[in-house]
Amino acid sequence: MTTPYPPPPAAQPANDRTTLWGVLGIVIGLICCWPAGIVFGVLALQEAKKAGKPPTLAYIAFAASALNLIGSIIYWTSR
Repeated sequence: MTTPYPPPPAAQPANDRTTLWGVLGIVIGLICCWPAGIVFGVLALQEAKKAGKPPTLAYIAFAASALNLIGSIIYWTSR
């Protein structure tokens, strides 16, 4: 007797550092301190290249850190 449904897809590896570094870079780079966001963005970029994944989260982390840097400059100069 055959089942009409295909087998479930293979599970993603539980150790996905690209997403971890990218999300940390976005959150920390946007909210807290932009240098740490850049560091996490670089880590996400390296892991994405190593794993063959798209580096979208790394680029967003760089942009979030840049926004925080620009906002900090504007805040401190207008103060």
